[in-house]
Amino acid sequence: MFEVGCGDMPKYTEEIQSNGFAVIPSVLDSATVTHLIDQLARILPSESTKQRSQSYFGIRNLLDVAPVIRELADSPRLREVVERVAGPQAQVVRGIFFDKTPEANWKVAWHQDLTIAVRNKKELPEFKCWSLKAGTIHVQPPAFVLEKMLTLRLHLDDAGEATGALRVLPGSHKHGRLNSNDISRIKLQTKSVSCSVKSGDALVMRPLLLHSSSVAVAQPHRRVIHLEFSSITLPGGLEWYRS
Repeated sequence: MFEVGCGDMPKYTEEIQSNGFAVIPSVLDSATVTHLIDQLARILPSESTKQRSQSYFGIRNLLDVAPVIRELADSPRLREVVERVAGPQAQVVRGIFFDKTPEANWKVAWHQDLTIAVRNKKELPEFKCWSLKAGTIHVQPPAFVLEKMLTLRLHLDDAGEATGALRVLPGSHKHGRLNSNDISRIKLQTKSVSCSVKSGDALVMRPLLLHSSSVAVAQPHRRVIHLEFSSITLPGGLEWYRS
């Protein structure tokens, strides 16, 4: 399992470096997608799960509560994608699961992914906005940490314009960490792209890429396995939560 071919990786590597993202088709085959959906459905509600109304729409600490996801992250198939962009030293440092349903549906404004999960709290320069989420310490690191990270969003369902596909601003990852004025300016200067995907596709992106999503309509699920990889050791004795 987890060993489907990945096509023209040099092309995707160039796209990620230039635009900050790439959609890689058929990273997971249909049997793997079905297996992952089944395994995720077996996870019982806990402090790691997020609920809206009567629907569970997310799972934090995914690598802890779903061993199959750790296996997936370390599989030759995903390692091929990760190492082409982030290098062979890159390791998975966080896993999250999202599921947009009619009962748990939300719009996400333009933003960058600025928070990482760590094992311990240490007061270090440029590390700020400490918080506790599902029992895990989170912090916003300096830009150089985020620039060395890579996110794989593995889609278990089709997602298009009407079903909450991610929209991105190509090249925006090159501007470092942005404030609200910067985001407004780049929105005016850059044409957004909708990342339509099929079940089994991967959206590979840099955390500093500006992205957003709309509410999903007329679809029972939009399930995404969100995996973050890093190629660096954190400074000052700070440790990745999954290091």
